[in-house]
Amino acid sequence: MADSSSTPAPAPPTEEVANLHLDEVTGERISKTELKKRQKQRQKEAAKAEKAAAAPPKPSSKPKNAAGEEEKELNPNQYYEIRTRHINELLKNPETNPYPHKFEVTYDDSKFFEEFGHLKAGETDETKELRLAGRIFSKRSSGNKLIFYDITTSADTVSIGTKIQVVCQAQLVKEGGPSFEKQHENIRRGDVIGIIGHAGRTNPKTRAAEGSEGGTVSIFASEIVLLSPCLHMLPSVKFPFADPEQRARMRYLDMLWNDRTREVLWQRSRMVRYIRDFFHERRFIEVETPMMHAIAGGATALPFITHHNDLDIDMYMRVAPELFLKKMIVGQFGKVFELGKNFRNEGVDLTHNPEFTSCEFYWAYADCYDVMKLTEELVSGLVKDLTGSYKTKFTTQHGEVYDVNWEAPWRRVEMIPELEKATGEKFPPFEELHTDATNEFLRKVCKKMNVECTPPLTNARMIDKLTGEFIESTCVNPTFILEHPQMMSPLAKYHRSKKGLCERFEAFVCKKEICNAYTELNNPFDQRLRFEEQARQKDQGDDEAQLVDESFLNALEYGLPPTGGWGLGIDRLAMFITNNYAIREVLAFPFLREDKNQSSKEKFAAELVDIQPLPVEGIPH
Repeated sequence: MADSSSTPAPAPPTEEVANLHLDEVTGERISKTELKKRQKQRQKEAAKAEKAAAAPPKPSSKPKNAAGEEEKELNPNQYYEIRTRHINELLKNPETNPYPHKFEVTYDDSKFFEEFGHLKAGETDETKELRLAGRIFSKRSSGNKLIFYDITTSADTVSIGTKIQVVCQAQLVKEGGPSFEKQHENIRRGDVIGIIGHAGRTNPKTRAAEGSEGGTVSIFASEIVLLSPCLHMLPSVKFPFADPEQRARMRYLDMLWNDRTREVLWQRSRMVRYIRDFFHERRFIEVETPMMHAIAGGATALPFITHHNDLDIDMYMRVAPELFLKKMIVGQFGKVFELGKNFRNEGVDLTHNPEFTSCEFYWAYADCYDVMKLTEELVSGLVKDLTGSYKTKFTTQHGEVYDVNWEAPWRRVEMIPELEKATGEKFPPFEELHTDATNEFLRKVCKKMNVECTPPLTNARMIDKLTGEFIESTCVNPTFILEHPQMMSPLAKYHRSKKGLCERFEAFVCKKEICNAYTELNNPFDQRLRFEEQARQKDQGDDEAQLVDESFLNALEYGLPPTGGWGLGIDRLAMFITNNYAIREVLAFPFLREDKNQSSKEKFAAELVDIQPLPVEGIPH
């Protein structure tokens, strides 16, 4: 038994934690003494900032951007508080409003260096007034009367933005306008500014090598206008912005700060435009079909379920637009395509996002072999247009580099014969691939080859798993995998000469699928049997199997012409063309799990300066 006079046991950690208090600014839990100390320091800083903002400018021998230099010593939270209070003070005076309604931009900045690159050191071109806008990424001063800004303009269809140096000299300010000091005293790194001036080339004190122009082609500004202040400190060497999770959650800052992020999304936009133009030139009509369906069909995938309140019915977010597009072919549209979103209630990983973009087209009086040729033409031409070559590189998450040649013709592989080579087993006849006997055979093959297939162990799932292990893994250059078993393809037409197979192909690049196509099944009798087979698989536990769609079957009974159909994953293709192994890099705003580390007590700008909400008028909407 312990001695009653012994030293009492220390308090458990839970008691220590209970005595800590939340710092609402940083989100940390600290002692009461430390919290009071921080609060007093912040009050002093805030009072100092308010006093400085309210006081008239004093003549000083220090450069006017001295405040900016001092701010470099602050941490991001301190900077945010001080800057927020300062901008709020500017808002109180209409003459210093930092959020003007309009600034007239009249110059195409993408032509700047082409138009004025001929200027020699010290030369200017004052014949043309330039009005443009951009965001400041660095600010430098040389004395009281000379400031340099490095700005980047906004991205458009021509470029991801132009980086331009702006030279501001007091002697260039025009009479009657704001003084040099007034123009620049409130401007900081990260702010969006409007610039009025003319082009020129700086004249450095140290001359460039003979034969070089020397200096930097710049805009010599006569006026700078603050258009939108940045309340936060931009990333820097001291406070970097490179964590992948942080980049995904603050995607706007990622686009703003990282040229590479902006370039990838810009390339994606060019890719989509090329695809649209490709189909328009071949007389395809772009259409739009419903996003919410009464029955989830068109692809083997698990749907998202939503609810229509007024009708009190559950509906499904579309997994594919296929069935509606084929109904349009029935309705006398010979060539249709749709670029749009699909939703699949599946896992989130490096190559899958629950919400993704696809392009599907349907072509009356064509078959999958016509579609195959069109696929080669479209994708190889797209790569050449975007990159200038048919050859690209792709780096996996493990650092393995693939040299990819997109030039047509692409390799073609027949699924079942290739699986026989890989496994050393003779598969049952094609017309028996759907039977229970084949199910037993496939289980034995998977066990022999050490391939694990998640339940339910249907024939289709096991063949698909074997294909992934032994065929898809060989597809670095673009490859067509052909002639799938019928039970794997409920919407594809049976093969014209190989009973039990269908006329279908999937295209793979860098070991991943990019598109899926087939000669469409237009026989309503056969289609009903396929749907019923899918229903049987659903009863076996396959949640991704499709339901019987009576509306689509009824449309087929009016006559679907022989048709070739195709679906392409835009996101997946963008990954390979832009050399990104993670799908989130090619999405403007990827799906993210809940951020459990974010503090609900974090204060935002309006709260820091105690902005009160406007009264609600109660107007019905």
